[in-house]
Amino acid sequence: MCGIAGYININGEPIKSNAINRKMLAIQKHRGPDDSGIRAFSLKTKESKELSISQNESVDSQFNGILGFNRLSILDLTPAGHQPMTSDDGQVVLALNGEVYNVFDYKPRLNYPFKGTSDTEVVLALYLEYGLDGMLSRLNGMFAIVIVDFRISTTYIIRDRLGIKPMYYLHTNDILAFSSEFKSFYCLDNFSYQLDESQLNEYLLFRTNVSGTLLKGIESLEPGQYLSYHPEKGVQNTSYFNVNSYSRQESTDGIEQYKTALSDSLSKSVNRQLMSDVKLGCQLSGGVDSSLVTYLANKTDKGNLFESVSIIFDDHRFSEEKFIDYVTDKLDIESHKFLLDDDYYLKNIQKATFHFESPINHPNTIGIFLLAQRAKEYVTVLLSGEGADEVFGGYSRFNHICNPWKAKYLVNHIAKTTPNLSKTFDYLSADTRAIMATSFMPLNMADQLVKTFDVDKALESRKAIYSQLKGSIFDKQVKYEIQTYLPDLLIRQDKMSMAHSIENRVPFLDNDVLDASFRLPERLLMPQKGVKNSEKYLLKLLTADVLGEEFSFRDKMGFGIPLKQFFANNFMKEYLRDEILPSLKRRGIFNYQLVERWVNNIKTLKYNEIESLWIVVAFEIWALTYLDGKDENWHS
Repeated sequence: MCGIAGYININGEPIKSNAINRKMLAIQKHRGPDDSGIRAFSLKTKESKELSISQNESVDSQFNGILGFNRLSILDLTPAGHQPMTSDDGQVVLALNGEVYNVFDYKPRLNYPFKGTSDTEVVLALYLEYGLDGMLSRLNGMFAIVIVDFRISTTYIIRDRLGIKPMYYLHTNDILAFSSEFKSFYCLDNFSYQLDESQLNEYLLFRTNVSGTLLKGIESLEPGQYLSYHPEKGVQNTSYFNVNSYSRQESTDGIEQYKTALSDSLSKSVNRQLMSDVKLGCQLSGGVDSSLVTYLANKTDKGNLFESVSIIFDDHRFSEEKFIDYVTDKLDIESHKFLLDDDYYLKNIQKATFHFESPINHPNTIGIFLLAQRAKEYVTVLLSGEGADEVFGGYSRFNHICNPWKAKYLVNHIAKTTPNLSKTFDYLSADTRAIMATSFMPLNMADQLVKTFDVDKALESRKAIYSQLKGSIFDKQVKYEIQTYLPDLLIRQDKMSMAHSIENRVPFLDNDVLDASFRLPERLLMPQKGVKNSEKYLLKLLTADVLGEEFSFRDKMGFGIPLKQFFANNFMKEYLRDEILPSLKRRGIFNYQLVERWVNNIKTLKYNEIESLWIVVAFEIWALTYLDGKDENWHS
């Protein structure tokens, strides 16, 4: 797990020194504190040169590209794992952020003079042996990769199939910059962060954007895509994986056969993802998914070395501590529990925002920030249960969408869309139901907060995605959420973990597990008649076999936050009045009078008002950090 940062002067201007790239790496040093490397290159002269990481160094005028890397050493802790890595003949340069779990299966068959034991070197050998498409078709893991191939005068910038690892880029007439975290673009000459107001409609409704970012010019490379740059062909975007290619087949085979197959695929995934030369643990929430991962990891030959880390609360309405204790006691593993209180929460919102790079849309994000910070005392790699709900249809909304005509589902939709009657009647449209299911702010609230709010623009990019999907209503929702909801959760895991140099792995998103999930009949994932809380039914059956039915089929709690309590804290109230409200009034985006009224009446706010206030406050904290540059990290 590491960080990549670099750029190419596509106008042909030479790189004068390594100073800018050193700054780009320094600002994301948390992603890889163990080692760093910089390599200047030219696709025209087909040469590259390693540069100093410790001091500014002038660069030969022939080089117009530069690639930097920060390394968190997980596999091969020796200098043989240094990046950027070059092929034996110097004709290919490669940098890899992430882990590829299956490459060592290929290593014995590759005719390459290996110098170390890192997965990066095997990925390089796979590229040399099979080319880009052949390499990508073989990789099972999480990764962002940059390849500079002098043989074909091309640079590739690649993101993994599901977007587990981030990759951003900035493309103008003069430059193509790329980075694991776009805060590195702050260091580029003649560049400043500017709000892209066209993204505000979608952000307001969904708390995130599926296409682009809130900043002008900065794009997020989409999952399963790569950019290619050739001096004559320019920049091109290619998709190499699309979850829509899956087609689920129904079957009358018995449930035990499917359960055995799923158990086997999950066990193999967890076992693969335990490869490491440093200590591992599990991010245990107490929920079904992370508990099953913890159980499967504990079954392996590394189980006796395995530990868990968890977040708990004083307020038992939000804490799953009793379920965490149940799992760790049953498995007899060491447990580390960290208390998230309002004092920590409020003192770390700004710091977490700096690392997240976007408004903190999910309030529980600071909990993951704390978990990673404390986990670093015990482990370097964490396995989590992220992705199970999206892949196996674990949210109750999957059932609502497939069975929309129950009164409570209709009432929920009307509450979200009132007073926009056209959107209320759009409930007749399956795509609108599916898309609005993941919205957070009611339309009437959005209309009040931003006078220029346009719901059609908010839905535009999401409707374009949904319109391309194939399969049943259930399958479309799975594919839609994998493409729109899941990447945001994965970026949250990545950035909060990497802020503290922790690698987070997601066994449920293994290639083979995803394949196996689409081989399951829909009937085994949908809720079962007479069985309470039976979403993602087969997965819960697997968990019930080892942790009991009462544990597995209990009410879903999620990772909630006592938000009203945190907002009512005196420190927070002062911060809102002294910093947030004046800044919000000056910026002029949101309805100041409405937000001021909310801030002055925290204790009487309804759930939707508290959620909406959070969206506004999180945005303003981000704007202060990124648009106004009010954060000490920019100058540290």
